Amino acid sequence: MSSRKILLRDGRRAAVHVTEGAASGRTVVFCHSAPGAGAFDPDPAATAVRGVTLIGLDRPGYGGSDPMPDASWADVGTVADDIAEVLDHMGTGPVGLAGWSAGGRVALAVAARRPDLVDRVVVVATPAPDDAVPWIPPEQKAALDALHDRPAAAVHAALTAQLSGVVASSVLASSPESKSHGGFALLGVGDADTHALAMPRADERLTAMLDAAFAQGLPGLVSDLAGYSLRPWGFEVADVRAKTLLLNGSADPIAGPRHGKWWQRRLPDARFEQVPGAGHLVIMPMWERALSHLAPRRR
Repeated sequence: MSSRKILLRDGRRAAVHVTEGAASGRTVVFCHSAPGAGAFDPDPAATAVRGVTLIGLDRPGYGGSDPMPDASWADVGTVADDIAEVLDHMGTGPVGLAGWSAGGRVALAVAARRPDLVDRVVVVATPAPDDAVPWIPPEQKAALDALHDRPAAAVHAALTAQLSGVVASSVLASSPESKSHGGFALLGVGDADTHALAMPRADERLTAMLDAAFAQGLPGLVSDLAGYSLRPWGFEVADVRAKTLLLNGSADPIAGPRHGKWWQRRLPDARFEQVPGAGHLVIMPMWERALSHLAPRRR
């Protein structure tokens, strides 16, 4: 995987990670979780077999991408436009877009806002709006509700203060001797993810992603939470015309099948598949299935 930084029109630099594929000539863009980073490949073996070129972009404040200014929002529409600008810069399209967890909203936003760039989408373990299918814990919901109508800088400062202790205790719980990164809990990892964590180098790849996610501290996660919780998403679900596959684990404690079915009822061209016994890391064992939709082999 090669990495570089692309200067965006507003002066920010976006870190872009590319794994070159030679066989299919097809490009797939991966939209990462929150927390997360663009250099993560859910299953490198499946990516190699399919022969796709995989592109990942660090959202603002994650990895090597510049954070948003304190007074600005990194909402779903803004980060979707970052991806579109990068694809325009690279001269790539149309592409397949995969979004995991919070990244699913971003993938759908790109498809809705720039249909010329996207022809297929996979949305994996992405929560529906909380007011439609509740998933945010009540205490967190109350804290977020208290921040409505406040300016971006005040919201970012408040969330940084609220999250600093939680994130520090999770990430600092890691040690070279421990089997799993302490921050795995921030990804919603649970007992149902045993199969995913047993995949080759799964711990190592997830740990590298989390290390990149917090390389600058909390700006990435804070911007993400503020952007998708307190701001309009910047697209209408019905405007997504790309052929969409929805994947949800039956044992996912965050975004189980009810969420996938919510999206399916509102997307014009969507297929929903429930993955028996899978948790929030369902993206990893189901990456081959995702690629079969995003980069179908020519008949």
